[in-house]
Amino acid sequence: MLLGLVGKPSCGKSTFFKASTLANVEIASYPFTTIKPNHGIGYVRVKSLCKEFGVKCNPRTGYCLNGTRFVPVELMDVAGLVEGASEGKGLGNQFLDDLRQADVFIHIVDASGETDAEGKKTENYDPINDIKMLERELDVWYNNILLKVWKTFARTAQNTKENFAKAVAKQFSGLKVTEDDVKFVLSKLKFDLEKPAEWTDGQIKKFAHSLRHLTKPMIIAANKSDRPKAGENIEKLKKEFPDLLIVPCSADSELALREAGKNKLIDYTPNEKDFKIHKDKVNEKQKQALESIKKNVLDVYGSTGVQDVLDIAVFKLLKYISVFPVANHKLTDSKGNVLPDCFLVPENTTAHEFAYMVHTDLGDKFIKAIDCRTKKPVGKEQKLKNRDVVEIVTS
Repeated sequence: MLLGLVGKPSCGKSTFFKASTLANVEIASYPFTTIKPNHGIGYVRVKSLCKEFGVKCNPRTGYCLNGTRFVPVELMDVAGLVEGASEGKGLGNQFLDDLRQADVFIHIVDASGETDAEGKKTENYDPINDIKMLERELDVWYNNILLKVWKTFARTAQNTKENFAKAVAKQFSGLKVTEDDVKFVLSKLKFDLEKPAEWTDGQIKKFAHSLRHLTKPMIIAANKSDRPKAGENIEKLKKEFPDLLIVPCSADSELALREAGKNKLIDYTPNEKDFKIHKDKVNEKQKQALESIKKNVLDVYGSTGVQDVLDIAVFKLLKYISVFPVANHKLTDSKGNVLPDCFLVPENTTAHEFAYMVHTDLGDKFIKAIDCRTKKPVGKEQKLKNRDVVEIVTS
């Protein structure tokens, strides 16, 4: 799973990326600091099974902390996108191409209004413009991909009765668009599939827009939420875009807390509304900075919001669930590790499909799964639920 960070220059993408991954990336207050995409590992939260089953997790990947399992996901931070990116401005074509494999977009918006459309310092800029700009650029991106071959394959599909949805999916295969995605969009739009070559430009644009919204869902991270005018701007964003998920966040604050935790200056669990300062390890300046984060961010919003953004992107937008595979009723793998793996899978995943996700041999030799809570068998077509623990039985 790949979460793509998008937004204009200097909106805080790289800070958000570093706060989520603690990767060593360059951060600066001037446009286009990032040129080549940065890749790193962040984590989403799943309620741990330790207490319920009376065991202690031993994760192969990720970690378990204070009753929460942190499951790894991949993040990618690309250079800032500006107006005209879809036509190549600011190397936009290259940056959009980097985003092809992303499953979801996290749009980092500077909610403070302190940077203009190109990421330069200003005052009283309206961040509503940033969301509208990116929506336009992403729509044009999809529309341009479609237009490159539209006349040819629309006419071919019309004359030969070829599967239109299959043809479109093939054109967008590099963006993880499936035939089922295309069929879903077509069922909503109800355009004439018998004569796609006669669609108007407006219909083609609407089709591209709907396909993009479905296959590249987006959440808004309203960043710099601790700045003076951010609260007012965040409310404006929510009113202007009621259908978008908008989460206030302060990437700077999260980065400071995670770095302090890493250096054992504080005890901090990501997304918690408080932390414990080790007073014997911090100086007065550090103490004041930490107390400022507590007062201006955690006490106001309940968290820095960075972890919330990741969790919501995976579990609410993508609608993924967590499933724990084990080798036996003791909840271990073949090496004795307790609850070593937690897989993130699409909702409605069946037991048999899940077996293939764990390992091809398990799918090929699948007989049944066993629900480790109820001890009852799970049939191959039975859909799994969030936080299921299953033992896969093979021939």
